[in-house]
Amino acid sequence: MAEKTVKVRLVKGLRGCQERHRVSVRALGLNKVNDVRELKDSPSVRGLINQVHYLVRVES
Repeated sequence: MAEKTVKVRLVKGLRGCQERHRVSVRALGLNKVNDVRELKDSPSVRGLINQVHYLVRVES
């Protein structure tokens, strides 16, 4: 069985957002606007996405 993945794209810049949200975006592996990462779909990744939902778009 193949692992489920989720594609995450950074759609908004990090200026003016909370420091802990910047850390969460970095933990997702996103650096610049329009960066895309394909990550394993797990509760920890979903939690990071939920925390910064206004900065990212899920493209799975």
